Amino acid sequence: MPFSVFLTNDAARDLDELYDHIALHDAPQKADYVLGQIERAFSRLSKFPERGAHPKELRALGILEYREIFFKPYRIIYRVVNKNVYVLLIADGRRDMHTLLQRRLLEA
Repeated sequence: MPFSVFLTNDAARDLDELYDHIALHDAPQKADYVLGQIERAFSRLSKFPERGAHPKELRALGILEYREIFFKPYRIIYRVVNKNVYVLLIADGRRDMHTLLQRRLLEA
């Protein structure tokens, strides 16, 4: 039985901002492509949620309850709880991930 995948409000906002940024600074077709690829990643998570690696920034702190998958350069960080997958963050991996993860996951 597949897992249910949910986006937190923050992750949904990340996805909207990512789409708008690509559409504005590149092309709407590129934004559609990236959105489609990320949505496919969500679909794969529903079947294989444990396949993601632990984010290296969190693993270094001994925090292993979060996982991530990639659609380069984007990182999708999530947490599996029972039969649910909660997507917490969708971000360009070239950002300062230490600060972003601290603010979004550890201070919440």
